[in-house]
Amino acid sequence: MMSKITEVNPIIWQNDRVLLIDQTCLPGNYQTVEISRSEEMARAIKTMIVRGAPAIGVSAAYGMYLGAKEIQTSDKNEFLKELEAVAVMLRATRPTAVNLFWAIERMLKVANQISGSVEEIKIALLETAKKIQAEDLETCQAIGDRGVDVLPNTPEKLNILTHCNAGALATAGYGTALGVIRSAWRAGRLAKVYADETRPRLQGAKLTTWECVQEGIPVTLISDNMAAHCMQQGFIHAVIVGADRIAANGDSANKIGTYGLAIVAKAHHVPFFVAAPLSTIDFKISDGSQIPIEERDAKEVYQVGETRICPEGVEFYNPAFDVTPAELIAGIITEYDTVAPGDLAKFRVQQLV
Repeated sequence: MMSKITEVNPIIWQNDRVLLIDQTCLPGNYQTVEISRSEEMARAIKTMIVRGAPAIGVSAAYGMYLGAKEIQTSDKNEFLKELEAVAVMLRATRPTAVNLFWAIERMLKVANQISGSVEEIKIALLETAKKIQAEDLETCQAIGDRGVDVLPNTPEKLNILTHCNAGALATAGYGTALGVIRSAWRAGRLAKVYADETRPRLQGAKLTTWECVQEGIPVTLISDNMAAHCMQQGFIHAVIVGADRIAANGDSANKIGTYGLAIVAKAHHVPFFVAAPLSTIDFKISDGSQIPIEERDAKEVYQVGETRICPEGVEFYNPAFDVTPAELIAGIITEYDTVAPGDLAKFRVQQLV
């Protein structure tokens, strides 16, 4: 039986390489993967060894540095050209998570602004990747604390439902949606977590429950189609989910199944919150119809483990995300404040800083 992990650190910079918790092996097997090249990082992101929008952003930042380290030229223009090729490779891994693109652009901006040598640029890139990681951890802790303030005031402790995994594993540590849940638990306001299993990859069953067990947070696993029943029975006080990209109007993309959950929450008068860092808001797109939705391998749908669950000849559709319209969202919890989706414009200035 695997022993408990006292602190979940999904991304560790050590000895000039990145150590990633291999999330495809959890919960049964805790192991790390060493990443020393940009191509290895791209593969880790693509295959979901590392997943969750903020964690993808941090990993991509380190991927940019690893790519920079591999470039041999001392000519600055040639270096920047080859660095852009690394960026192109990393951008192609996961199209929906905007934190990926945000981190890559931040790294490119640093590379282009340094007036010194190529070696000085490489040093600056590593420091920036470390800074992005440290900022994300601080951001998630702030999201957790902000989130507790907007939870429903009830005589009893709260039962909170979450979907997929937006915890420490999906970030640099602590989590966004699960960060709010962690803060509520530490504040003595949480009774238990209800975790959707989250088909087809089962991130809720495999990852969210694992994180809760590590911290001793009471957790009940339900299949995705039980959420409506649980709300009808009055079990759920609030729903909190993460996001991979939020449009300027507040429409939010998250793991497939989130949209249906929001509809059910609205029907049962259960507040539905999105918890995400400011970097997840994409002010370049006006609404959710412009968010690219990743489609993944059909095997995720028709196969569980090594077992095929349907006959040959069936067709498949496997979008990894759906978009929850802003009108179904009670509030978006960020590191600065919790706002109604229509009020996101107030954050434009902070995002540009």
